[in-house]
Amino acid sequence: MTGKSPFEALSVETLAGRLGANGPLCSQIGKNTSQWKVREVGDGNLNLVFIVEGAEGAAVVKQALPYVRLVGDSWPLPLKRSFFEYHALTRQQARAPGSVPEIYHFDEGQALIIMEYLSPHIILRRALIEGRQLPNIARDIGLFMARTLFRGSDLSMATKDRKADLALFADNVELCDITENLVFSDPYFDAKMNRHTSPQLDDIVAELRADRDLKVEAQRMKHIFAANAETLLHGDLHSGSIMVTDTETRMIDPEFAFYGPIAFDVGMLLANFWMAFFSQRGHEQGGSRDAMRDYLLGVTVETWSVFRAEFSHLWRTERTGMLYQKSLFEDQDDRLGAEQALDHMLQSIWTDLLGFAGVEVHRRILGLAHNADFETIADPDLRARCEAKALKFGRHLAVNRRQIHSIDEVNQLAALIERESKT
Repeated sequence: MTGKSPFEALSVETLAGRLGANGPLCSQIGKNTSQWKVREVGDGNLNLVFIVEGAEGAAVVKQALPYVRLVGDSWPLPLKRSFFEYHALTRQQARAPGSVPEIYHFDEGQALIIMEYLSPHIILRRALIEGRQLPNIARDIGLFMARTLFRGSDLSMATKDRKADLALFADNVELCDITENLVFSDPYFDAKMNRHTSPQLDDIVAELRADRDLKVEAQRMKHIFAANAETLLHGDLHSGSIMVTDTETRMIDPEFAFYGPIAFDVGMLLANFWMAFFSQRGHEQGGSRDAMRDYLLGVTVETWSVFRAEFSHLWRTERTGMLYQKSLFEDQDDRLGAEQALDHMLQSIWTDLLGFAGVEVHRRILGLAHNADFETIADPDLRARCEAKALKFGRHLAVNRRQIHSIDEVNQLAALIERESKT
């Protein structure tokens, strides 16, 4: 198959016939297509994902569709998003080696990527719903974010290379548009594709939509998202975009990659741990989840601590870009000036990540794309109680982000809301 062939969506039935001569795939799983086993496992909102197993191994084939899979062909979407995913994965691998799946082959015309099959990994969100306490995720994710976000910015990259990369990813217009609308705007009015647990949440939804301070802050975060092209982001870093075992963590699905604010990936990721915290009441059929709640809050503390420490280390050892040049600080025997600038940057990231986290909580409960933490709670009354706590928490983060000074303060708020609403 060549990139010049007309695009054609793969299926379980056609994959072996169409990819049977693909050298990189055959080298991973074997050439005898009669022994291939193909299953479609895509449960995301956008793409086809196949696991292909052969006599010599297994691989993943991921193909974009010309529409949003969650909605259907009434919402067209360009195939070029696979181009951005491929280029994001190659950069993430270079900047944080071992943190993403290995890429075997990319076919731009067919919008498909053949990549490493991660096994026995499972999606992090599923593991958290099951109550698994994974020991390495905070360290692994914190390091990934610090390394990719620092090394993809003007703090590290040569100016020419960084601007060329900015121009390349600036064309990921349609996926940025999804984020700009579904995350920052749609949850705060009666948008067509919104949905929420109704009628249980109707009153709080009406209250949030009438909340002027909240809407202003959500739009301030949208402004920062759209205008602050600091670094190459994953763009969709949540617990459904991370695969884990007890000893390994890999990030997947960066098709929303673009140049934006450093705080965005960090805030969206931490929001998912806080949502998992508030969802635990709905997963207690097998017993108390108090230990799991403590674990999740601990993960947020460690993730932020690891991020800060690694970002600071890279600042001191790899700050070779055009920003905060060492020629102005260390070379002038002014290490304190460099540390002062680092403190300012970390404080700015902290304040903004809280805003991004707050709106991420809201969009996952009130917008189009919900997450399984809440959706798998079968009892709608119980689900709504969990969601209402999270909505209150998210509102506080978004509106009061400048007055919140530590991760411990945030977690104390989460614990207080959980205790006050306990039923």
